[in-house]
Amino acid sequence: MQKTLKNRILFIFISLLFFQFTSAQKPQKLNAVEIYNQIQKLNFLGSVLYIAAHPDDENTRLISYLSNEKKARTAYLSLTRGDGGQNLIGPELRELLGVIRTQELIEARKIDGGEQFFSRANDFGFSKNPDETFEIWDREKVLADVVWTIRKFQPDVIINRFDHRTSGTTHGHHTASAILSYESFKLSNNPKRFPEQLKWYSPWQPKRLFFNASINFYGSQEKFDQADKSKLISLETGAYYPELGKSNQEIAALSRSSHKSQGFGSTGNRGKETEYLELINGEKLNDKSNIFDGIDTSWNRVKDGKAIGELLSQIESQFNFSNPSASIPDLIKVYQMISSLDENHWKPIKLEELKTIIASCTGLYLEAVSNVQQATPGSTIKLRLEAINRSAVPMELSSIDIFPNQKNSVLNKPLNNNIAEKNSIDLELPENLEYSQPYWLKHKGTTGMYQVSEQQNIGIPDIIRDVKLQFNIKINDVNIPFERDIVYKYNDKVKGEMYNYLDIIPEVSTRILDQISFFNDGKTKKMAVQVKAGKDNIDGSVQLELADNWQVSPATIAVKLDKKESEKTVYFDVTPPENPSEITAKSSVTINNKKLEKEQIIINYDHISKQQVLMPAEAKFKKLDLKTTNERIGYIMGAGDEVPECLNQMGYTVSLLTSEEINSRSLTNFDVIITGIRAYNTLPGLKNRQHLLLEFVKKGKTMIVQYNTPDGNIPTNIAPYPLTISQDRVTDENAAVEFLVPNHTVLNYPNQITPKDFKGWTQEQGLYYPNEFDAAFTPIFSSHDKGETPKKGALLIATYGKGQYIYTGLSLFRELPMGVSGAYRLMANMIALKTPESVNPE
Repeated sequence: MQKTLKNRILFIFISLLFFQFTSAQKPQKLNAVEIYNQIQKLNFLGSVLYIAAHPDDENTRLISYLSNEKKARTAYLSLTRGDGGQNLIGPELRELLGVIRTQELIEARKIDGGEQFFSRANDFGFSKNPDETFEIWDREKVLADVVWTIRKFQPDVIINRFDHRTSGTTHGHHTASAILSYESFKLSNNPKRFPEQLKWYSPWQPKRLFFNASINFYGSQEKFDQADKSKLISLETGAYYPELGKSNQEIAALSRSSHKSQGFGSTGNRGKETEYLELINGEKLNDKSNIFDGIDTSWNRVKDGKAIGELLSQIESQFNFSNPSASIPDLIKVYQMISSLDENHWKPIKLEELKTIIASCTGLYLEAVSNVQQATPGSTIKLRLEAINRSAVPMELSSIDIFPNQKNSVLNKPLNNNIAEKNSIDLELPENLEYSQPYWLKHKGTTGMYQVSEQQNIGIPDIIRDVKLQFNIKINDVNIPFERDIVYKYNDKVKGEMYNYLDIIPEVSTRILDQISFFNDGKTKKMAVQVKAGKDNIDGSVQLELADNWQVSPATIAVKLDKKESEKTVYFDVTPPENPSEITAKSSVTINNKKLEKEQIIINYDHISKQQVLMPAEAKFKKLDLKTTNERIGYIMGAGDEVPECLNQMGYTVSLLTSEEINSRSLTNFDVIITGIRAYNTLPGLKNRQHLLLEFVKKGKTMIVQYNTPDGNIPTNIAPYPLTISQDRVTDENAAVEFLVPNHTVLNYPNQITPKDFKGWTQEQGLYYPNEFDAAFTPIFSSHDKGETPKKGALLIATYGKGQYIYTGLSLFRELPMGVSGAYRLMANMIALKTPESVNPE
């Protein structure tokens, strides 16, 4: 939405098995202790799949414990990418928020040692039970994705975060994730279910399925202490790793703190800590302290693997922390032994693990750096290659392979101890090369599901990058391929050496600068379309495509851009029809008879990789029956939202205020103060200014408070009269709305609000409604989800002194950016509400 939102974009590579880079894609360099731990993991062939619904649902303490203490291959399957939540660090919502939270999960797994998977389910927002969830998700497809992940990952053990037997006691997505996991436990081994998957993977039967119970699920420590725990097993997860200098809980807290868009910064604990598991399916445990009881987690589970395990045990016992390269001869033998196995699951996994260990033991550093961070299909980039062996182990750079060109260059250059081998090559990118973008956003999905047409891509956490380089290194006459993504790096004067991945971008991108525009006066408006060059020498024409009853002039505008990354803004005259109309406008650029119609969005936060998202270049043009007044508005931002930009489009003068800027003098500049979503939750200083805001109302002005969540930061005087914020919400955006006081000014001036104004709402009607409030408040609406009692806290209005105080839980922060007409009309009436009046809520 507008410039502040559109200044961002994406991209990061992450292997499903190993992470070659830390945050900001800097190469990971393992120390001797970390190498030793990886050798231990190499000798453990057990796996655990943790399943839940959203980013942040996972138990990082348990994932870290299983990965670092037990050395198990551990992964988290999050059914959604967290698209439906709120964003505490910026304005991105929906798909863009899902991109951010995807990256946050990837960063979390780098810390706790797990892997990450997703299904195609879209987080459409809160639901109160799994039945409601399955009405929006395609249940069969999500079930197929869970089965696919199980067949692909082949877990010995599955752990559910939530209980499949407790429908209605938590978020519907939560229970749905447990239900699908429970069903998949047996289905994954049934070849008649989802047989199309068998082209890639065989049926698989996990040994056990657990529910990860906790004190939270019992409601309190007292209730948990009194509960029957005979069916629970306990794991002591408060391990301390002296070689790392951290407790398991401290590692888990660092992982948890990756969820910055949700404000989940966490402080690590130390000391004993217990996790509880309930066996809900599969083989019983004899040893209740070992979830792998009776499961062979050694190399003996693989045909001809016994000797591999024995040699790895020897390597571990003889490991030289001062000279890790002393293990290389035996590690090369292990590499040959694994390569010769007739096995297709553990073989590729362990080979990748082993390559990381070999490179780390020798200090082998391999890098392919592009001279540009962004390139277009068909262009030529320069690559700077570096290979250096920082050990006494003899080795040779035999050749390099470049993908997707599949070009091989024979080098046969020795890599002598601590002498860098550097080369430069020109790489011509294929004309048909795919753009770098989240694959799950490539095609338009539905409210509940993303569309992924390639079966083998389902579940992959990150962008799939086609441009790679493979260094073929010969060690002890054994050729070992090391794959690297192509990166771009630069020096930041403050942050130092910085890395991004090479992104493949469109030759030209375009965007309509105002994502929502109003034409209520019926006059012709100039609409700005920005064009950005992805390469040099762009010569084309820009079009703005509208519905037939709208007029645009001229039909096309010629555009020339000489330099890559240069931009030009052109203007079209747009005239609306006489009658109310709402359309989706589309901009595009035609060059060499090729039509390009993507908007490039950059998401760039320090804690995740830079991301490029390509979306249709669209905007909403509206001629509404919308009347506004001339109030001056002060807006106090809480969590990120786009409401101020929407108010600007309505014609209001809006000023953003911080808590510190609120004083008696500054408030005289405004007629209306609006607090953004969760402002009192996220701005600690706001409650210290609350008396000034209430005095502002008392003198005859209007204050509109959007929803907050019930927590300890909410001041007792958030409203001039007693008001209690609850968990009440109406998740069905189509729920019928009853007008409790149809003659109230807020429903009649300057726009007459009718039930039609609640048509076309998105995701949910409202959230965190007050459930108790003083008689001074007038409830305006009543609505409810199916089977529930009416909720009257959506919009509460009270006269205070000479002014009006309004509290609303309606999801205006979603509806306004989505262009919902009724939300604009209602917001205009709330802003215009000045005159105190007595109304009878009955």
